[in-house]
Amino acid sequence: MKNLNGPKNGTAVVWMISLFAFLSSCSPDPQAIEIATNDAKNNRYELTSAQFKSSEMKLGKLELREFNNVVQTNGKIDVPPANRASISPYFGGYVKDIDLLTGQRVKKGQVLFTIENPEFVQTQQDFLEAKGELVYLSADYERQKKLSKDNVTSQKNFLKAQSDYTVTKVRLESLRKKLELMNINPTTLTIDNIRTKINVTSPIDGYVTKMDVTRGAYLNPMENAVNIVNTDHLHLELNIFEKDISSVKIGQKIRFKLQEEGNQQYEAVVHLIDKSIDERKRTIGVHGHFLDESLLSRLNPGMYVEAQIETTSEKQLSLPQEALVEIEGNTFALLLVESTNGYTFVRKRIKTGTVENGFVVVTNASDFPENAQFLVEGAYNLINE
Repeated sequence: MKNLNGPKNGTAVVWMISLFAFLSSCSPDPQAIEIATNDAKNNRYELTSAQFKSSEMKLGKLELREFNNVVQTNGKIDVPPANRASISPYFGGYVKDIDLLTGQRVKKGQVLFTIENPEFVQTQQDFLEAKGELVYLSADYERQKKLSKDNVTSQKNFLKAQSDYTVTKVRLESLRKKLELMNINPTTLTIDNIRTKINVTSPIDGYVTKMDVTRGAYLNPMENAVNIVNTDHLHLELNIFEKDISSVKIGQKIRFKLQEEGNQQYEAVVHLIDKSIDERKRTIGVHGHFLDESLLSRLNPGMYVEAQIETTSEKQLSLPQEALVEIEGNTFALLLVESTNGYTFVRKRIKTGTVENGFVVVTNASDFPENAQFLVEGAYNLINE
């Protein structure tokens, strides 16, 4: 019986050992599980060579490129004071014949509106009367002058004639200037063309930006009626802080963008730098001229701008903008860690500096190996999958 049972028991032992070995081989390695978990936490991304190629991804290294040191600033689009006009009449009256719209282009000398006042008639009457009197007084003065020279008349009569002539001449010239302010030509004024209305004209070419007057309203002297802006000399008006004054020079390039246009950049050049500092803000003004004159027809005074004034330049390590992905306020790039069988990347935080011509300065470049490779095309899609 022993001989018969011995082999059977031995077989059972062997079978149990084999089963234990099989079950052991099927159980997950605790260390392998930990590695997989750590990989997920470390944001590892693995691709086959086929996936890398089909997605048209590219690798690249930190590039040493020349970047400009800049002064960050802001300001607005503006025009010189000579290109702004606030139209106010010299004389009060009721508004007549106004046909203007905000945004309308007007020419220098163009009639903007007319104002009516019976007092305008009195001024014209006074001028014509003084003009007529002067003819008589001038002749009398010349006659008294001749008689006085020949001792035929008294000095008193001569002085009286001279005084009347001078006073009337002064009054006539005064009324002449007043008529010119009314836009009435004194040389063509006669009793046949005396008017009750006068024209208010534009002093400059430009666009109507504001209207504070309506037909039929009474407009007081010096009360603002219409604002006009000439946009032929648009420029940048920027403000830099006191600490940056020594860095900014005439002729330096300015890159600026409008708040409404995202990252679209335009170029200008520093034309003038103010000589006085705002004591409250501790800033100084910088006047810039556009390099592209076509902007004159696209921009409007008062537009807010963000700008960079390029001061000095130096070479710095950088990556293409396309290689960087922003997540919750932080910037990341994918660093290549393995390329033997496919490609393995690890997401790394990047500290950025100046952005110029599609490249971004990497201020923490020392955190990476000298020959480190990054995914420079396709990073965004891979991270966001």
